[in-house]
Amino acid sequence: MRRRGIQRRRGRFRRRRRLGAVVTMRMERIARHLMATRWSVKRAFPRDTLAAIDKEIRASEAMHRGEIRFAVEGALHIDPLLRGQTARERAIDVFSQLRIWDTERNNGILIYLLLADRGVEIVADRGIHEKVGEREWERICRTMETAFRQADYEGGVIEGIREVTRHLAEHFPPIDDDRNELPDAPAVL
Repeated sequence: MRRRGIQRRRGRFRRRRRLGAVVTMRMERIARHLMATRWSVKRAFPRDTLAAIDKEIRASEAMHRGEIRFAVEGALHIDPLLRGQTARERAIDVFSQLRIWDTERNNGILIYLLLADRGVEIVADRGIHEKVGEREWERICRTMETAFRQADYEGGVIEGIREVTRHLAEHFPPIDDDRNELPDAPAVL
């Protein structure tokens, strides 16, 4: 009987330690988001970089019928941050806010970067997602994150756009009456 009591106490201690680690991680995340400013986004994505991304999206969309949007956000606002909103959840919100889901052929794609978390998410409309799948989007995100860790934001985004373009060109080849349904300019949120 004593053994059970000892084991239980150890279990409680371990749970407290894990809870402390979670609280510490949450506080670190809140601090990162509070310290992220518009300036940090402008430093990582100056006008020249945004223009290069815009140009790459335009060139990409000439090779397929898909619609690509790139959005970068420095940090979450305090309310979603305190609720624990993830980069994925925010990317889905942005997908909706930018009306990427509203493309005629269900072939819109959002490449979203939450700079404070260094989290990259790709949200694809159902038309293209069914053909490519989650595993491939995840691989593209990891490739981009590798470039971002080396502070190569422009190269990382352009490489991600090129990878997405390869899939769109394969599954949605260009046609004559294709029109540009979404803006090509990067969205800085």
